[in-house]
Amino acid sequence: MNQTKQMQTFTFVWKIILIIIPIIFAFFALCIGRISYSVSDIWNVLVSKITNSNLEIDKQISMIIWNIRLPRIFMAMLVGAGLSVAGCAFQSLFSNPLATPDTLGVASGTSFGAALALLLGCNLIGVQAIAFVFGILAVILTWLSSVGKSSSGLSSVVLAGIMIGSLFSALISLVKFTADTESQLPAITYWLMGSLSSAGFSSLQIGAPCIIITVLLLYLIRWQLNILPLGEDEARSLGSNIQLLRIITILCATAMTASSVAMCGQVGWIGLLIPHICRMLFGNNHRALIPACISFGASFLVIVDTMARSISASEIPISVLTAVIGAPFFIILMRKTGGWKI
Repeated sequence: MNQTKQMQTFTFVWKIILIIIPIIFAFFALCIGRISYSVSDIWNVLVSKITNSNLEIDKQISMIIWNIRLPRIFMAMLVGAGLSVAGCAFQSLFSNPLATPDTLGVASGTSFGAALALLLGCNLIGVQAIAFVFGILAVILTWLSSVGKSSSGLSSVVLAGIMIGSLFSALISLVKFTADTESQLPAITYWLMGSLSSAGFSSLQIGAPCIIITVLLLYLIRWQLNILPLGEDEARSLGSNIQLLRIITILCATAMTASSVAMCGQVGWIGLLIPHICRMLFGNNHRALIPACISFGASFLVIVDTMARSISASEIPISVLTAVIGAPFFIILMRKTGGWKI
């Protein structure tokens, strides 16, 4: 009965709204920046490029829109959607409302890989590649650490993830300690705080396919994700292979988190805050929850990134704004709802 009521909330109108919201925010984000443009200017640039028409367009406006703002907005939408879906998947998988995309240590491992690559003087592509490899390595170490005679299911995986995450955090501190204080240390510190300033179509080619594929996969099996919080016997009675579903969920959430962090550094709160908001609106049914997380996560990070590059002369790190906005909102959310149960 409760599940039926939740699905009634997710009406056709809501489906249209979830599609339109990110598009609207993305369009107006193209207008806003240190140099602002009118809606008509942006519209003419987009129409001219898409239709290949001969409209009189300022070349500077066209270059800023297509080479700087558009890839940055695409990256913000992908990262926001990926981290939101990853947080939603981990919260359901571990039946823990405090689970985040870094539960298995993937964000810490990815950050260490990026810091190490910056220390070694790698270019942007090299930083992303090495960061992604170490993110996957962190999850492999977490899995190997949790396997044993005394392991107790998913709880041992969470504990192993905390341990591996702490290990890589210590290694990040070691890299920062050995880095050159004039050039390398500022670059590492700034990258770890999260930024989309390096966004470009070349950088999107590495991380974007992985995020799109894994988000799409979880979207296609979203109706099966409802059994994740169930026990082994309950899931088996429904005729589902719960072990395979958990492995697919972990792999997808890990890959999208590693890709997101590899592209723009650590971005906190999205994977924790957005799933909670979506659960308040649509309940715990993943048929509505996954699409809502995709839409709200993409919209939220587009808004935050637009603020980060617009409200001051120097760009503000994304993780600073997500924490400043997310923490008070999350506290208010919890006080009004009295908490949340999966």
